[in-house]
Amino acid sequence: MGDNLLADMNCSIRPNRLVKLALTTVIIAFCAQTSRAQNGKGSNPTLNYIDPTIGNVAPLLNTNRPVVHLPNQMVRMFPKRQDHLDMQITDFPMMALNIITPQMVFAIKPSKGNVADTAWYRRLTYDHDLEVTQPWYYSVKLTDDNILTEFTPGARTGIYRFTFPAGVKKNLLLSHYYANGKYDIQNGNAVVGTEFVNDAIHDQKGMAYLYGMFTGKPQTGKKEGEKDWEKYTVSGVPEKPKKMPGERLWASYGENDPSTVEFRYAISFVSPEQAKKNFENELKGVSFDQLKAKAQAAWAKTIGKINVEGGTEAQKRSFYTSLYRCYARMVDMSEDEKYYSGYDKKVHEDKRPFYTDDYTWGNYLALHPLRIILDPQREADMLQSYVTMYQQSGWMPEYPKPYGDRPGMFGFKSSVMFLDAYRKGIRNFDVKTAFEGMLKNAEQATMLPFRNGPKGDLETFYVKKGYYPALHPGEKETDAFASQKPGQKRSAVAITLGDCYDSWALSELAKELGNEQVYATYAPRTQNYRNLWSDKHTMFMPKDAQGNWIEIDPKFDGGHNGFDYYNENNGWSYMWNAQQDLKGLRELMGGPEKMEQNLDQLFREGMGKSKPVFWEMWPNQTGMIGQFSMGNQVTFFIPYLFNYTNASWKTQKYTRLLLDTWFQDTIFGVPGDEDGGSMSSFVVFSAMGFYPTTPGIPRYSITSPLFTKVSIALPNGKTFTLSAPKSSRTNKYIQSATLNGKPLTSLSFTHEELMQGGTLVLEMGEKTDKKWDMQN
Repeated sequence: MGDNLLADMNCSIRPNRLVKLALTTVIIAFCAQTSRAQNGKGSNPTLNYIDPTIGNVAPLLNTNRPVVHLPNQMVRMFPKRQDHLDMQITDFPMMALNIITPQMVFAIKPSKGNVADTAWYRRLTYDHDLEVTQPWYYSVKLTDDNILTEFTPGARTGIYRFTFPAGVKKNLLLSHYYANGKYDIQNGNAVVGTEFVNDAIHDQKGMAYLYGMFTGKPQTGKKEGEKDWEKYTVSGVPEKPKKMPGERLWASYGENDPSTVEFRYAISFVSPEQAKKNFENELKGVSFDQLKAKAQAAWAKTIGKINVEGGTEAQKRSFYTSLYRCYARMVDMSEDEKYYSGYDKKVHEDKRPFYTDDYTWGNYLALHPLRIILDPQREADMLQSYVTMYQQSGWMPEYPKPYGDRPGMFGFKSSVMFLDAYRKGIRNFDVKTAFEGMLKNAEQATMLPFRNGPKGDLETFYVKKGYYPALHPGEKETDAFASQKPGQKRSAVAITLGDCYDSWALSELAKELGNEQVYATYAPRTQNYRNLWSDKHTMFMPKDAQGNWIEIDPKFDGGHNGFDYYNENNGWSYMWNAQQDLKGLRELMGGPEKMEQNLDQLFREGMGKSKPVFWEMWPNQTGMIGQFSMGNQVTFFIPYLFNYTNASWKTQKYTRLLLDTWFQDTIFGVPGDEDGGSMSSFVVFSAMGFYPTTPGIPRYSITSPLFTKVSIALPNGKTFTLSAPKSSRTNKYIQSATLNGKPLTSLSFTHEELMQGGTLVLEMGEKTDKKWDMQN
């Protein structure tokens, strides 16, 4: 254990035994202080601020996982447990298909003594203060067994290292997460595995392959039959174990064998043979520590693209941890210039990387825009992957996963992603075919949430009438298409508002490409949001098929999660969903003063019911300040709307308040469902001091930076610097601003200005009386 701890502290000398013992004692004392200290030091000081345990306990729903992986690569690992407060670990996966809810393939766990069925089924106790979690390395001391478990990742590979007590029989146990999985033993210590993924919740079904090797010369064998499978309910309470057919495999080492053993492996979606090639390509002749160092260097290069100065240590920890989380999605599925596609169920050859695993509805807001700045080539590859998925499946995906498009939220936010990238200068993807896919979705696909496939009568009604028709409270579903799926809800207001933005993106790209016919058809649909604006309620409200208002309480009505009328958020959140026409929304509300008043009231409006009652209906609407919810993607751009009034200082006030309140550097430090980068990218942008309020419009809205200096190393070799030397907790309001020495009259700048490099200087102070030109 001392050797491993010394290695983690990056010691470059080989001390003698006494010095080693002294150093080890010091290190153990240091590391025992807090789990924060346990995360160790990296060679790049910036890496020291990353703590994957931040936000590992969810407010209500999905927690954030301490994912160990390379940036945007296939193999992602975190221990299988409910969350940070689960006192036992079920096992360790070879790969996580989903980083939000545990959806994994191929499991491993250590045990001591004779191999018995009880060893396969029991959960493993551990101590949080003896757990190290870094993007490139994980270790944990299993306390009941005194076994140190370590992991480090490659792109398509990983190495587990287990250090047992001296003089015991040592076992490594392999199992599966899905029924009927297979393992075969070759040459005594090599393993070939097949996982038959069948995940109805995420609409994922397909095969994954493993090739691995145990170190040394263990005894090996297989267990046929069934395995107890710990499955969790939504509430987080373990269900009774369920019997699951499949093969289990064991490798055992004798009492006199070395105490440290490894399992080295590779994953493939192409074939077992390709898994072996992936193994040879990445792990042949590579030690655990070498793979770890390579992974750490990859993170140092990635995270080093942004350097911040000033701010507090806690703010830096939150910032850099958020930046790390922005690289969990999408993932590169390519293997030796081949990839398996879940969109036509075939293996393809392609020299260009193929990416999948994305949620457009949440990630179009800030994650894709952030990548456009930091890594435009990778963003282009990802967009081309969307195009390829469309060509293979016939639909432009919205929630692409390894085995196909998962039915997700409503609308087609991939259209916004394509427009945004195109207008920001990314052209090295097949924009013509992308536009074709966008148009097909708009013309032929259903807009219903949690549903994929062709449109129905509700979409026909929408095109004719300009709004999605809703049902009255208690009214039974009458649409034949919607009725086909039990529990399907219309989300009528949310869909109407969402399509306005999607249609705007389609019409604007049509205009860019010179397609006047499509522009003329879809440009009017961008204004359909006006059809549901109620002057009486000063909100967007539902209408029935006859055009009559449906009188509801927009704060509480609509059933669980408000799915009848809104979606995951109530009417107070959707009051602002006209990102494509904020000037028009401002006019609809009665002008800038009235818009400011409405924004003020959003942050002041109470829940109206007790927290348990409110959150029973709105479990996604967390991170509340008044009726503003920081915990869900619908609202991310709203604090920036004060820049569209005469009170820009309130954008500065509220973005600071939100970051300081809801993104602290603790296990509770994320206010909602982070969705693999969506919320983290909001933090990265807002902490730096600017934000893409409307993706598709290549402009950034300025707010109060957390730091005195932010430097972004751009891929073109230039540097964009934001300097706010007087910035502090009280000096958080912008008194004046210059970009490359030129005074700004409006708190915004263009993407082109950013990518040309230069310096944005903000003079900070306490005064709130500065008037800026309103943004349009």
